Amino acid sequence: MNAPTNRVIVDPITRIEGHLRIEAETNDQGMITRASSAGTMVRGIEIILRGRDPRDAWAFAQRICGVCTLVHGIASVRAVEDALKYEIPANAQLIRNLMIAAQFVHDHVMHFYHLHALDWVDVVSALKADPKATSELAQSISGYAKSSPGYFSDVQKKLKGFVEGGQLGIFANGYWGHPAYKLPPEANLMAVAHYLEALAWQRNVAQLHTIFGGKNPHPNFVVGGVPCAISIHPGSNEPGASSGATSLNVVGLQKVQDIIHQMRDFIDQVYVPDTLAIAGFYKDWFKQGEGIGNFMTYGDFPEKGMSDPSSFLIPSGVILNRDLSTIHPVDLNAEDQIQEYVAHSWYDYKDGKNKGLHPYAGETELNYTGPKPPYAQLDIDQSYSWIKSPRWKGHAVEVGPLARVLMLYAKGHEQTKELVGMTLKKLDLPVTALYSTLGRTAARTLESKIIVDAMQTWYDNLIANIKAGDVRTFNEAKWDPSQWPSTAKGVGYMEAPRGGLAHWIVIKDGKIDNYQAVVPSTWNAGPRDAEGQEGPYEAALKGHQLYDPKQPIEILRTIHSFDPCIACAVHVTDPEGEELIKVKIR
Repeated sequence: MNAPTNRVIVDPITRIEGHLRIEAETNDQGMITRASSAGTMVRGIEIILRGRDPRDAWAFAQRICGVCTLVHGIASVRAVEDALKYEIPANAQLIRNLMIAAQFVHDHVMHFYHLHALDWVDVVSALKADPKATSELAQSISGYAKSSPGYFSDVQKKLKGFVEGGQLGIFANGYWGHPAYKLPPEANLMAVAHYLEALAWQRNVAQLHTIFGGKNPHPNFVVGGVPCAISIHPGSNEPGASSGATSLNVVGLQKVQDIIHQMRDFIDQVYVPDTLAIAGFYKDWFKQGEGIGNFMTYGDFPEKGMSDPSSFLIPSGVILNRDLSTIHPVDLNAEDQIQEYVAHSWYDYKDGKNKGLHPYAGETELNYTGPKPPYAQLDIDQSYSWIKSPRWKGHAVEVGPLARVLMLYAKGHEQTKELVGMTLKKLDLPVTALYSTLGRTAARTLESKIIVDAMQTWYDNLIANIKAGDVRTFNEAKWDPSQWPSTAKGVGYMEAPRGGLAHWIVIKDGKIDNYQAVVPSTWNAGPRDAEGQEGPYEAALKGHQLYDPKQPIEILRTIHSFDPCIACAVHVTDPEGEELIKVKIR
């Protein structure tokens, strides 16, 4: 192995879910010339699911991750429903839309404030801020109620206690004082205050999942609909209704409405203004960090069910080489479209590592050939990641908020065009600024606005159905396996907060014969393929100039803009579901 002398290693990348290692090669001027993205954990859920009842798959698959806590459950039930041609009631579709949307908005706000904002916000600098000036700044960009000098003074005192106590707590391990930080102290104090506000806000938002799904994280689902029976008139004999203690009633529905209002207020008055304010100081980051220039969406949020993609809020398609005038269709069942490669991954395929496999024929054969941990560096010319390399018709593509906003923009979605136009005008940027690290971050904010606004429509439609006497939330038609064909296969797809997610299932004689999940961070974080094509993370880092290789904040900014979730990678259990290890912490 010929190891480059200039290699910057960040392991683990923090403020993400899971374990990700980045090895970046730089030239003598400190510019990244090649980057390698290595997932250092392994996922085994697909193996665990073989031989199980397909109706139970969602409960296992949902445990792939606890951050986007429901997305794998949704993809799994949709996969089984697709395989069995199983339609769900209109109310169930609306409830699923609301639950997915709440996950989006919750996840995006948490990412911006708690995972990504600290790449741009110097927490310690906030101690120098003038609370009165901070108040004036906050009131100049928003009408948010909590913006008085006294409020910001209290936040500053709390932060001062952290610093003087020698323990920054939740703000520890930052590169505070790094010259890459450009916000004035008042903007830093405002952002820290909203960081703390978002912690309290997210607790309320999570309640929407508990109302419809019984709990959060990992709310309950069911193949054929949703598990919450509707009871607007307790004690009635409405078909499909329930008057039990666990049914969805007027109180629960009003709580959902209140949560939607809280979500919209925070997005409109805090998240959107903060994004624009912070971005205004970092306009140079709208010129770097794009990557491959190819984008893909699967589509989601159907008005008329998954069988009618034309009714989706988010359309499906592929954009190649930034060409918004041509949208290529996506067929998740076509063997020559979606394929996973393992040329640089720690897996084996029966027919060789250089061949791509469609997920219906996917294999999960672990084969670790890397160095024995702990190691100084990986052999990136060989296999170097537990993440596979998915490709669409041979192309590496980026998935996620930027792909979705570009697709909506290309399709002429009016609200998207207005929001993008407003953002670019306010920041005095061209549309090409979207193809960047901060473009990716801004897209996440804008789609939060689009989705939270759509939630009111879905809620209103649900209430209208109920008032019209439709209270069905579950379809019993194909619940009995004796009604199933001996062999069936299907794909369940959705737009998760981090991008296009799909689960492929093959059912034989009522049991799972094969199961493959290709997650958003697989598309974005995957290693080079047999042709040497880089994945989106790797391509996005090229050209970054590192001010200080010992404090590579530039790497963190671009990687965090994707919101990595590498935990969709490792789960250890035995076939009976018993835990294999126990870890005790004093």
